[in-house]
Amino acid sequence: MPNDPKDDDEARRWNYHPGEVRNNPLFDWPPNPLGVLKWYAGFWLEASTTTLCFALAMIAWYLVLPPLETMATPAPGWILTLWLCNLVPHCVAAGGLHWWLIGSEGQGRDLKYDKRDQARSGNFTFGSQLWDNVFWTVVSGVTLWTAFQVLVFWAMANGWAPLIYIGDNPILFVAWFLLIPMWSSFHFYWVHRLLHWPPLYRLAHSLHHRNVNVGPWSGISMHPVEHLLFYTNFLIHLVIPGNPLHLMFHGYVQSTHPVFSHSGFDKVVLGDTAEVRAGVFFHQLHHRYFECNYGTVEFPWDRWFGSYHDGTTEATERTRRTKARMHGESSAR
Repeated sequence: MPNDPKDDDEARRWNYHPGEVRNNPLFDWPPNPLGVLKWYAGFWLEASTTTLCFALAMIAWYLVLPPLETMATPAPGWILTLWLCNLVPHCVAAGGLHWWLIGSEGQGRDLKYDKRDQARSGNFTFGSQLWDNVFWTVVSGVTLWTAFQVLVFWAMANGWAPLIYIGDNPILFVAWFLLIPMWSSFHFYWVHRLLHWPPLYRLAHSLHHRNVNVGPWSGISMHPVEHLLFYTNFLIHLVIPGNPLHLMFHGYVQSTHPVFSHSGFDKVVLGDTAEVRAGVFFHQLHHRYFECNYGTVEFPWDRWFGSYHDGTTEATERTRRTKARMHGESSAR
């Protein structure tokens, strides 16, 4: 591997290549406690998708949604309110990012991974990548995201799911906010590997993979079958004690974070100096090369199971050989 991946031939395939692809240092050996602290500080002590998800959860649960006891009986009122709590911030985030990064080209192509524009072709619903992504996000994604949360809220309200409040166990209550992104990553890796099983890929996951050059609306643009698998993530709250605030945070982590990670830009640039982390090159590599980086940077599953793409030409060639074996394609593609 080269000392600097930006000097590798692979970098020339991209408009912007961020360099080394890194995982959460929590799993490094020998241990790297300072690296771990910096990693989590970057998510919790500065503006990030994690702090945005936390703020949205606080607003939704404490200012908008009704008390938990109201949810003991399914009713259109609170279900519609929950759907709107998911829909509105998601559309604002995805729509706002799309407008700034793609619609108005607010920062041009600065820090954009893929030099290409969004696609218009018959491969997409309505012949447009944007409207295809909006349709599947809203009609299937937000709806099934809400449906799974309705199930868990209903179970919590009826005493069928274990509840915890901050006064009961403050350590576990706070720890859940750190653990939810890790659980989400763990679940995503295994569901994602399943979705690359050829029959499921053809049935469902291929719809998401039409987005080779991803954009903010691509995040949860998926086939309903994929959404059904994707949102089983929430069922952990039927087993491990949690709180409605955790469930709302979990929903935004699972669904709003992909808006940014699929933005196609490494950072959002506001003004001359302000930059906010957005895209995840680790996952951008997956969308271009398919059979690599099935997980997220939170867990080193891809390192452990040999599907890790570190952004180099060597990794690209290895991934192409893997894809050829799996799908009977020419490795030169």
